[in-house]
Amino acid sequence: MKNFTKAVNITGFQHLRSTVWLWKLDNKFKKMRVKPVLGKVILMLCIAIFLAGSLFTSRTSIHSSEKLMSTVTHDHDHIRKLAEGSSGGDIIGEVTKTPDTIQLLDKTISTLEMELEAAQTGKSGSHLSSQRVPSSSSNHDSNSSSSSLQEKAFVVIGINTAFSSKKRRDSLRETWMPRGDKLQKLEKEKGIIIRFVIGYSATRGGVLDQAIDVEEAENKDFLRLNHVEGYHELSTKTRMYFSTAVSLWDAEFYVKVDDDVHLNLGMLVSTLERYQSKPRIYIGCMKSGPVLFQKELKYHEPEFWKFGEEGNKYFRHATGQIYAISNDLATYISINSAILHRYANEDVSLGSWLIGLEVEHVDDRSMCCGTPPDCEWQKQTGNVCVASFDWSCSGICKSVERMKTGFAALPVMTRCWENSMPEEDDHDESSEVWVSGRATIARDLSNLLQQGWLRPAQQMVSL
Repeated sequence: MKNFTKAVNITGFQHLRSTVWLWKLDNKFKKMRVKPVLGKVILMLCIAIFLAGSLFTSRTSIHSSEKLMSTVTHDHDHIRKLAEGSSGGDIIGEVTKTPDTIQLLDKTISTLEMELEAAQTGKSGSHLSSQRVPSSSSNHDSNSSSSSLQEKAFVVIGINTAFSSKKRRDSLRETWMPRGDKLQKLEKEKGIIIRFVIGYSATRGGVLDQAIDVEEAENKDFLRLNHVEGYHELSTKTRMYFSTAVSLWDAEFYVKVDDDVHLNLGMLVSTLERYQSKPRIYIGCMKSGPVLFQKELKYHEPEFWKFGEEGNKYFRHATGQIYAISNDLATYISINSAILHRYANEDVSLGSWLIGLEVEHVDDRSMCCGTPPDCEWQKQTGNVCVASFDWSCSGICKSVERMKTGFAALPVMTRCWENSMPEEDDHDESSEVWVSGRATIARDLSNLLQQGWLRPAQQMVSL
């Protein structure tokens, strides 16, 4: 009986040992399967991310796709390493790299989304009835399509205007701005694009918009923006102008000028040509005015606290009457339009968009000459002005009258005019005599003023 019990115990112990051994063996096989299973799961996850990225990038630019493919190639190597991890590699080390890879891919996709949005905004948000822009029916990437629609130009000059400023626009058409066939000739032969820039009224299609449509049909010199006009929306309008202009014209420079400023086209072109070979150029009359925190003031800055203590000044930026930026800066504004902050004053906003970039600020005082007699004196000393206006009025005071008649019955254009137009003038002999005679009178009056025979205050009464 004792032997029988001993035999049973031995048999039970052997059975228990066999069971434990089988359980350990089974766990060992499971552990061996964990690594390949984990590798397969991660491989499938990465492949899914790759396919999603490929599906999105098929709608973006070729150039951007090439940049993405370099990232995807890196991801492919990463996936291969994950798969090879099942044969003895450090699977944990590769898994830790996966979040970084996904983050890099997400950043690339975000960049492409931003570029695509900018291209689509430029196409859908602009309307240029004086110029027929062919539509693309192909499924090419956005950048390729945008480039195919752009026209080459040297400079695009956008004249900021409002619904109530028809008389101002007419005064420019009658003085320094070509019109009709001359405007078209200037575009085709010199690559100089000039447009009045305006958006839409709050009630789109209303009386104000219809009046602009009639004026556009007659003159064909407007650039319409997908933007609601308003004095407090000038920063948005400036941002929209550059984005729209870049989508339509591939120009060396983009200029913004107000509709109460006298512009010498010939001198403007000559000035811009000096900087044609340089990248990232920002040209204008640089200033640094005080940050106005008082709410009752016209140029009140609601975000004054961002500029430091009370009494501080703005950073250097070009005055808003006229300034120019090069192609790469306008493109930067177009691409990053959605995230560019807007301050109360549009010239400050532009300066803030560029101050953190590698940009050459050019302080050109010829772009902010005064009206006669200041611009006359500048011309007589050989320093012909690019633009003239009155600082006290942030433009030419009573510009409609003075642009055409002005001081001593002489128009600003005649008195500050220089024979440096980018297009040859086809004046007849009588008109040349008229201009010469007026210029002589202007010089005589200027000499009398300098000699003290005339008092400036008396001459400026009519202004």
